[in-house]
Amino acid sequence: MTVSPEPRRALVVEDDVDIRGLLVQILKREGFTVTEAATAREGLEKARAGADLITLDLNLPDGDGVEVCREVREFSDAYILMITARTDEIERLTGLETGADDYISKPFSPRELVARINSLFRRQSRQAAADVAHADERQRAAEVQQNLLPRDRLALPDYELAGRFRPSRSVGGDFYDWYGTADGLHLTVADAMGKGMGAALVAATVRAIMRSVATQPNLETAFATAARATEADLEQTSSFVTLFHGRLDAATGVVGYVDAGHGLALHVMADGSAERLPSAGPPVGAWPDQTWAAGTVQLEPGDALAIVSDGLLDIYETVEEFTEAVAGVVTASAGVEEACAALLDMADVPEVADDVTVVILQRSPA
Repeated sequence: MTVSPEPRRALVVEDDVDIRGLLVQILKREGFTVTEAATAREGLEKARAGADLITLDLNLPDGDGVEVCREVREFSDAYILMITARTDEIERLTGLETGADDYISKPFSPRELVARINSLFRRQSRQAAADVAHADERQRAAEVQQNLLPRDRLALPDYELAGRFRPSRSVGGDFYDWYGTADGLHLTVADAMGKGMGAALVAATVRAIMRSVATQPNLETAFATAARATEADLEQTSSFVTLFHGRLDAATGVVGYVDAGHGLALHVMADGSAERLPSAGPPVGAWPDQTWAAGTVQLEPGDALAIVSDGLLDIYETVEEFTEAVAGVVTASAGVEEACAALLDMADVPEVADDVTVVILQRSPA
């Protein structure tokens, strides 16, 4: 059974009886359900009942069509076609600036009127189709980005590892990654400049490049190789990436790391105290031929390494307040999964308009 589309609704606001009758006749012939109004006041009342198209006379006995148009725009997104005998261009533009979609001058031919109306609704159809296509693309991009995140919990004796990512849009520039090695694991947290699809593409590129250097034994050499491979793409897109990359030796609890402009990796001790690991230089891509020195942090039993993106930083006045808050959540939580969820919940406020990412690696208590 074929369902007939709902008829389009039109409202004719015109004080001249003959012109109003002509407009009603033309619109009904084009398949509209038509209502009429002879005054500004009546037109506003009927516009509130709903319409897809409003033809609006500029000269009404109790008001100016421009003011009516302005008021209608406060509650309706109907197409508004101004119909006027005024020929002054400034007044026409004034009508359009108040929210009208088009205008036609009296006297007008029925054929021209129909052409103008059809043009308005064709634009609507094209925009609707484009919106659907873009929504599908964004949904697919979001699925791809989520699939690039680690999907399985890493089984590493004496350690817990968890991560969460919440993009500010359907996709984002943050990402995290980890994978097991013979000695322990490698993990990466990064934030590409910007938001949306462009930042997500940069993030995916950086993820692939960081994985490509995983077999290089020297951390500084591996990071420098990845940075050189990334710089050309970042330069072309006028972008940069803050990046934290760490390598855990599970037997000793030592994490070797390079921090390129990230600056929000925290060593949370078992007693609840915390210190922020120093950054070794600017973000990757900030300027060419930069080098970064590796650092180390010792995870004793009960200690945790928490790497957070700067989205969460937006709700704190200082980095010190941020450090204290994150350490408090990690210490009070029953495990790293709970801590990651709690930190993302903290970021669910209007002040946070950026992507938010949290990765926590914790060594089990003795």
